[in-house]
Amino acid sequence: MPNRLIRNTAILAKLEATYGTDSVPTGGANAILVTNLRLNPINANNVDRDIIRPYLGGSEQLVGTRYIDFSFDVEYVGSGTVATAPAWAPLVQACGCGQVLTATVRADYVPISDLSVTNTSITVYWYDDGVLHKATGVRGNVKPMMKVGERPMLSFEFQGLYSTATAAALPSTTLTGWKTPQVVADQFTGDLIFGGTHATATAPLLVGGTSFVSQGIELDYGNTVSFVPLLGQETVEITQRNVTGKVTLDLSAAQMVAQMAAVEGNTLTTIGVSHGTVANNKALIWLPSAQLINPQLTDLNGKRLVSFDIRAVPVSGNDEVRLVTSF
Repeated sequence: MPNRLIRNTAILAKLEATYGTDSVPTGGANAILVTNLRLNPINANNVDRDIIRPYLGGSEQLVGTRYIDFSFDVEYVGSGTVATAPAWAPLVQACGCGQVLTATVRADYVPISDLSVTNTSITVYWYDDGVLHKATGVRGNVKPMMKVGERPMLSFEFQGLYSTATAAALPSTTLTGWKTPQVVADQFTGDLIFGGTHATATAPLLVGGTSFVSQGIELDYGNTVSFVPLLGQETVEITQRNVTGKVTLDLSAAQMVAQMAAVEGNTLTTIGVSHGTVANNKALIWLPSAQLINPQLTDLNGKRLVSFDIRAVPVSGNDEVRLVTSF
């Protein structure tokens, strides 16, 4: 009996110079360190023939337009070298983010709206214990998470242009570019800062504002990702972005009253949190204009906490969320 194992998986991803053109990722340069993986090897629009015959029974379907979709999580941690792109950088770039490397300072990933520029799609090779699934023109959505007691994570959902699966041996992979993160915990992670400022051209410090005790933060870029099948060209497009999220806070009575007033007043605030104590492996999330909505009372071992949904909105455009790392 065949004994194909899920653990015998290798995933490679590389930015494309031209959309939809195989960038030929290699195990030595482009291997991805993943967890929580899922692959749908063919998502097809099957067309029913619905043939009329002199007896009951169905007819076969014809495979029409098709694409591949998959998801996995990676650890949100720096590159280990100041201002150097982390190994996961191509993944967030394929989710509508631009890369800004500030020499001797840090690496930033900020939203973009024009996906006609280069480096907005990736080619992915997914080796599944003897079978190779290829996808080009891959784009998707990302969900950054810093939740107490867990690893800092980037959760990805992707769609790509379909290629026929082939038999292929598992490649040798080099994963030294993937650094080990610290768990999101009080000794490694700062408080959530509301109403502070964040320097965009110097050291990535959160300055001022009010600190809140919390269970961390989770975000969803909310990219609208669609496979677009046209004669002469098939693409995966990102046509909208709606960044949302969630925080759960430990509030005093006075803080609760103030936050309820902020909700009622449609108040916008900055939100920031920095994680990590190892130089050049640190990671930061920054929202320059966020609205807290939908307060919900929650219970943690009998302790009253309050959860809020987040809506992050642009200030000048393409700036509603910033991922900062390698500082």
